[in-house]
Amino acid sequence: MVAQMPTTPSGRARKTILRALVAICLFGALASCGTVKYYTQAVSGQMEIWRKSHPIDQVLKKSDTKPKLRQRLELVQQLRDFATNHLHLPGGDTYHHYADLGRDYVVWVVYAAPEFDIEAKGWWYPIVGNLKYRGFFSEKDAKTLAAKLKAEDYDVLVGGVEAYSTLGWFDDPVLNTFLRREEADLAELLFHELTHIRLFIPGDTEFNEALATAVGQEGARRWLRSQKKMSDLTEYDDALKKDAEIIHMLTAKRPELQKLYEANRKLPVEQQRGAKKAAMEAIKNDYLRIRAGWAGDSRYDKMFKVPMNNARLCTLSTYYDLVPAFEKLIRECKGDLDAFFARAETFKRMDHAARRKALGASPLATSDTFRNE
Repeated sequence: MVAQMPTTPSGRARKTILRALVAICLFGALASCGTVKYYTQAVSGQMEIWRKSHPIDQVLKKSDTKPKLRQRLELVQQLRDFATNHLHLPGGDTYHHYADLGRDYVVWVVYAAPEFDIEAKGWWYPIVGNLKYRGFFSEKDAKTLAAKLKAEDYDVLVGGVEAYSTLGWFDDPVLNTFLRREEADLAELLFHELTHIRLFIPGDTEFNEALATAVGQEGARRWLRSQKKMSDLTEYDDALKKDAEIIHMLTAKRPELQKLYEANRKLPVEQQRGAKKAAMEAIKNDYLRIRAGWAGDSRYDKMFKVPMNNARLCTLSTYYDLVPAFEKLIRECKGDLDAFFARAETFKRMDHAARRKALGASPLATSDTFRNE
């Protein structure tokens, strides 16, 4: 995603960083006025985070720091140390500062896919290459792009994001946006973002997000075990199992939908839309059958109140299609995460298709022809 400003740079570092950000904006100017506007809001958002960041040690020493915030920041410090000492994740100055942005999300992200295709739309960025989402520091800006894409017959999804990584280019602060999470989920989030710093392959969104998801979940389990919070671990694992049921069902629907779209290409648009609507309704009914076995647990009801679309399915695919492959790799390394990352590093030398083949991914996960802007 977009690059974040450092929290307490020196004067020289500040000038270097500002030059880099200006260069990014100028580089974007070569593309279009819309791109210039996009990078301008990105710089503004980073500057806000920079202005509002303060060293955690200083926040903890303040007498007016609320007990709840104090407890959460102390937990973050413990999780950060655990990540470095037990998960082979980067240390450095990441998560040594805290910023209260005064809102629930740091950015809002737009996902899109064609009306009759399950391949995600992509956007090109300097350094990180193609990503299958577009992030904004303003919810209004995200919804403006979503409306534009919808008018062009794209399926869209706009979602608030609590945290993200700048891949080690800058020292990311702890944000108020993710401190409301429960302990296991907070641990997973921090370990997820730190994984992006440890290993990131430009242009391969599915690889990067699934790798970070697998490590984040494995790390959260290890953290809970280290704290002897076995009841919390059981609850966390139960939640992941329910997630897996829904994810498995939805990812299995993607090839079925693609076949439906291809079979109906020559039909009138309204007929294609009718067939798609019926298929999406069938997905909701499959969810209700799964939910019936959960003894009243309805955590996904809100998600399925909104009609399913291709963009929503692509989002799930982006984050979860390759997770089983990375979980298998962790087992093959007998839980040694240093050996696991060494193995994962070898995938950087492969092209997209070879990477998917080596991971044992399904054919749908091998495509790198998503639409770019």
